[in-house]
Amino acid sequence: MEKHTDYAKIEKQARIRSRVRSTVVHILLSLWAVIVLFPFYWMVLTSVKSYSAYNSEYIPKFFTLSPTLQNYVDAFTAVPLGRYFTNTLVFTLITTLLMLAIITLAAFAFARLEFKGKRLAFTLLLSLMMIPNELVIITNFVTITDLGLRNTFTGLILPSVTSVFYIYLLKENFAQIPDELYYAAKVDGTSDFKYLTKVMIPICSPTMITIVILKVIECWNSYVWPRLITDDENYFLVSNGIQAIRESGFGRENIPAMMAAVVVISVPLIALFLVFRNKIMDGVSRGGTKG
Repeated sequence: MEKHTDYAKIEKQARIRSRVRSTVVHILLSLWAVIVLFPFYWMVLTSVKSYSAYNSEYIPKFFTLSPTLQNYVDAFTAVPLGRYFTNTLVFTLITTLLMLAIITLAAFAFARLEFKGKRLAFTLLLSLMMIPNELVIITNFVTITDLGLRNTFTGLILPSVTSVFYIYLLKENFAQIPDELYYAAKVDGTSDFKYLTKVMIPICSPTMITIVILKVIECWNSYVWPRLITDDENYFLVSNGIQAIRESGFGRENIPAMMAAVVVISVPLIALFLVFRNKIMDGVSRGGTKG
């Protein structure tokens, strides 16, 4: 009877410790979420404040009783924000599609095909990840300039159409597919390209979706290279456009309209991540699992 009582006490104490631990973890996570999300809340709040209301606040207010959408109208009419959006969309789509084709073929070659010097070539490819990005940017800038491709979409796109890391990630996923599937397909007379498109790509689609999403985010947020290779406003991306808005009198004077432009630019990426967050987690976990 005493043993049963002791076991009950121990079980009760374990449940209490588990609840306390869970409560503490949830409180800490909630605090962290508030810290992370507060800048976004402040950005959206500022974007719906009128110009006069914002400038009249000696002490910043954490709410507004008279929200307005005029700042969003000003963001599109005072600066060519629509053109920046179009440029970024073209740049993102073309770059992502070209990169996806290149890394898929490269990953398939390293994962499935056998050719002389494959290991050495793959090792040399991975060693490129050790080169600082600053050195690559300098080399790319000199090359693009010598080719006369400054202030062109070709100059913007070319240096971004491949990624060593994505090749490695996709190659590891392809390598997890059993060899028996490949040998069976070859017995049936299936070509390598058909095996890639009909078998490997569908199986590894979570990882490929993850790569596409990450590349879209990378292109959308691209700043240094477009800023370096373009000085013509007709080729500005949204990141450069925001910088141009900030440096102009409009951006420095009308902070609510500036915040409205930032909200408009940020919403597509936030929505993309929220919609495909499970795919991203699934793709990353598959990339780190061997077997």
